[in-house]
Amino acid sequence: MKTRRLLIMILIAALLVVYYLIGTGYLNQRNQKEVLAGQIAETTAVLALIPLPAADLDEQLADAQDYLWEVKDAFTIDTNDTRIVNRILRLAEETGVKAIPLSTQPWTLEKVLNQEYFVFRIDVAVTGNYTQMVSFLYRLENSEPKTLILEYLTVEKVSGCFLLENTVEGPINANIRIAIYAPPTNN
Repeated sequence: MKTRRLLIMILIAALLVVYYLIGTGYLNQRNQKEVLAGQIAETTAVLALIPLPAADLDEQLADAQDYLWEVKDAFTIDTNDTRIVNRILRLAEETGVKAIPLSTQPWTLEKVLNQEYFVFRIDVAVTGNYTQMVSFLYRLENSEPKTLILEYLTVEKVSGCFLLENTVEGPINANIRIAIYAPPTNN
């Protein structure tokens, strides 16, 4: 009988321990549920603040890709030094100015805004009247290649009178430094 009583006491103690462990586990899960529910509510509120993507997002992406291809095509240029100089001289002839290439620099690799480009520079002395000079400079900046820029330009009226005075008559001298940019894969 003593063993039976001892066995019942051990069984009751074991049941109490099991009940305690299950009960504390349940209470911990309940507390975690409340914490998680709060986190879910906060995250839902934050997600509600994020705007939905535009309805025409695919169309915008297609337009951006088309524009990228257009820009890449415009950036593909002829890197032959002789053809570039001949194009400038032909343009000078068409506009009636006299252009003399003074110096050229070979294609060099330069970094612009963390992007590398090959750059070709040419210095040109140009002589003509005011109207011819304006026409030459305008056509030079707006002709091929599209990556041509005027880095340096000085204009001087030879006769010593004012530049806008008698624009058709009298020679004007200009010194121009031209730079042409190309992506490094072209050269």
